[in-house]
Amino acid sequence: MSNALVQIVMRKRNQRKNAEQLRLTTSEGIAESRFVRIGGIDQWVTIRGENRRNPVLLFIHGGPGSVYSIFSPLLRSWEKDFTIVQWDQRGAGKTFRRSGKQGSGLLTFDQLTRDGIELSEYLCGKLQQTKLILVGSSAGSLTGITMAKRRPDLYHAYVGTDQNAPDPQHLGHRLLMEAFRSTGNKKGAELLERMGTDPSAWNSGDVDARNRLMVKAIRGVPNMITDLIMPSMLSSPEHTMRDMMDMFKGMKFSAEALHEDMVRFDFDQIGYRFELPVFIVQGDSDFITPTATARAYYDRIDAPYKEFVLIQKAGHLACFSRPEQFFGVLQKKVRPLAVDAEMKQAR
Repeated sequence: MSNALVQIVMRKRNQRKNAEQLRLTTSEGIAESRFVRIGGIDQWVTIRGENRRNPVLLFIHGGPGSVYSIFSPLLRSWEKDFTIVQWDQRGAGKTFRRSGKQGSGLLTFDQLTRDGIELSEYLCGKLQQTKLILVGSSAGSLTGITMAKRRPDLYHAYVGTDQNAPDPQHLGHRLLMEAFRSTGNKKGAELLERMGTDPSAWNSGDVDARNRLMVKAIRGVPNMITDLIMPSMLSSPEHTMRDMMDMFKGMKFSAEALHEDMVRFDFDQIGYRFELPVFIVQGDSDFITPTATARAYYDRIDAPYKEFVLIQKAGHLACFSRPEQFFGVLQKKVRPLAVDAEMKQAR
């Protein structure tokens, strides 16, 4: 029996188990999941933590359109030291279900950035914090660095993971070609050869086909689809089967709507000077957003403080495949910045 079939058969049992795991009993805790009016539309926001006074982690999910609220059970231990905010962005998940294509408006990284900043202001007020910790993952790292650049006053630090980065040497193309060839994926190698190395010439259909084949080429580290996304989606107590169908619809819509923004994203226009601490925390074996390109991007960054950290035996979605390691980095290196700043503000 396949792993996916096992997950479907065990769905109800795993949902009950996760619901019990996610139950909060502390008097200072918060566990809210609801729509918040952001950017003129209702957007789904989940806030969880054992103490409202803890530093707030705002996740900017990737995909495009791949919501991270399904991963809450994996991050349950983090909630002792952080309040964790998951946001189904415009065009994704429950937000897409509420708005649909027409109600989502023009979906661009600029719009997502403006939505994210508005949400950040809302969270600071609601949770009585002066700033948040911003975590940008995969495609969400593009929105994340833009938010951090525009409004550094809202964030204690920017934490990039699965960090998208400039790739002038086409390293991502070469690594993926090697992965296809080493796994005997002739179809993937032929597709990649036909697409070429210039992202601006790619069409969304080929990118989607490449991504589907790319997942099958992952070896030696947890697979982001079969080991992370599908099991988490099927066992989430806060997501119905209809929610899951809407997630896939949102991912398709977002990928098509953001395709041009993705392939033409201009890091030079954003710039490499940041007015807040920057951490890049990357899986050591990530070839989807290659670790080497993330490191080269980090080397160009000018910030008051910066640090590059590798998550061992991890590929893409390192924070969910190795949550204990990632939590250790946040707890030791990032949380003290937020705690110290909030204490100084309170004096």
